[in-house]
Amino acid sequence: MNGTFHFRVDPERNLIVTTIDGFFDEDVYARYMEARAAAFRELRCGPNEHLSLSDLRGMNIQSQDIVAAFSAMLAQPTYQSKRLGLVIGSSLARMQLSRALGTRAGGNARVFEHYDDAEHWVLTGEIRDPA
Repeated sequence: MNGTFHFRVDPERNLIVTTIDGFFDEDVYARYMEARAAAFRELRCGPNEHLSLSDLRGMNIQSQDIVAAFSAMLAQPTYQSKRLGLVIGSSLARMQLSRALGTRAGGNARVFEHYDDAEHWVLTGEIRDPA
């Protein structure tokens, strides 16, 4: 499956919601980066004051080149989120995501299995008590 992505920007909450599916090649990644930059231009907040929620449950395992590209993107200080919640399904994709996150994991970035839990943390900064 070729990679697809969608950005939804909520300027009132300083929030960017991203859905990513499939397998990215260099062309899809380049289009993703262009769309990402356009999404950031819709925000009204200052640098690094935005919130990000990424739904990666439909994303395939990626090539090492694409993992490295995403890792470099996530390390760019210009676009780093106040909080970055990532929703991921498979354990292999989770391991790949952990490598891409590098040192950001556990700080302002967290990985979740459930979308609602990720959204709650991104918007409030609070982890839900498992019931």
